[in-house]
Amino acid sequence: MAVKNVPKKPARERPQGHDPIRFAVVGLGFIAQASVLPAFRQAKGDAVVTALVSADAKKLKVLGKRYDAPVLATYDKYDALLASGEIDAVYIALPNTMHRDFTERAARAGIHVLCEKPLATSLLDAKAMVQACYRANVKLMTAYRLQLEPATLTAIEIVRGGDIGEPRLFTSTFSNPVKAPNIRLESDLGGGTIPDIGVYCINAARHVFQDEPIEVYAALSRSKDPRFKQVEAAASCVLRFPGDRVASFTCGFATDPQVQFEVLGTTGRLRLDDAYEIASDKVLTLSRGNHRKVTRFGKGDQFAPMLIHFADCIRGNFDPIASGEEGLRDVRIIEALYRSAKLGRPVALPAEEPPKRLRREQQIKGGPIRQVELVNARAPGG
Repeated sequence: MAVKNVPKKPARERPQGHDPIRFAVVGLGFIAQASVLPAFRQAKGDAVVTALVSADAKKLKVLGKRYDAPVLATYDKYDALLASGEIDAVYIALPNTMHRDFTERAARAGIHVLCEKPLATSLLDAKAMVQACYRANVKLMTAYRLQLEPATLTAIEIVRGGDIGEPRLFTSTFSNPVKAPNIRLESDLGGGTIPDIGVYCINAARHVFQDEPIEVYAALSRSKDPRFKQVEAAASCVLRFPGDRVASFTCGFATDPQVQFEVLGTTGRLRLDDAYEIASDKVLTLSRGNHRKVTRFGKGDQFAPMLIHFADCIRGNFDPIASGEEGLRDVRIIEALYRSAKLGRPVALPAEEPPKRLRREQQIKGGPIRQVELVNARAPGG
């Protein structure tokens, strides 16, 4: 889905040499506190947290001191921060419905944007974000941490290398129990199982098949549980790809945790356990006939590699692996899945060029994330 050919404005002055890229982390909820902020310690020399933005005074005070962030700002001071010359990039860790506004404002100020997934809550908003950053000649990256992660890249390369023959079926389950209150359960903040966790299954399927789906179907599971007044408790989805290939996945917020995907080919199969987890060991099993090969991957920091890669993109003036366009494509599929569930029938998608190829050489390894004490935040299941 190409962006319209609109004029670019001249690039802003970028840091020279290997100076670390100065980030503002915007939004200090669970993901920012548990994963993003600790990652700056491992990205030291490439990226540094210079500013924190939140409406919570306690978060700003405690986290500002913990991470030596010299600039602390409330949301009403966001534009002043963007114009201050203190930062080069923002990491947007806000509710999904706020992504477009905070991205467009950063772009207008010439600030690069690394934005949490899903990129937006609608295709219209995702396109606007991509175009705003294109026009401003700033980088836009979707925070797809798995596109730099060794286990995921190894699995994709094994499939691509023909070790299981022609890949035909992709199946996945991602269950992540969520307790109320939580923004994942609020539709007006962009919550729901498909954008929150189903997006991982969608992204994995696209890159396993190295193609884009041509038709999707979804069925949503509602519940009398008061947690699910606004969003579905679970979703079961099917993506049909060219060449008689099918991906199916189920994602949910109300069952015991389960995180895995499996790829069935004409001569073998591959399974990745704990496939989408942030801080768990992963087990990759390749099976062909009676032969099984098991590879274990230790837990590692998946956020520091994103910061390092994005810093390299800014300094070297090249596009991120997980670009805004990549995030836009998944939003297009998410939107079509919800349309399918509403209509009760499959929804066709226009043909698209295959996604950018992911390669094992692009992996960046980081040590395990250290657990930190959360400030006015909690894990989805906590």
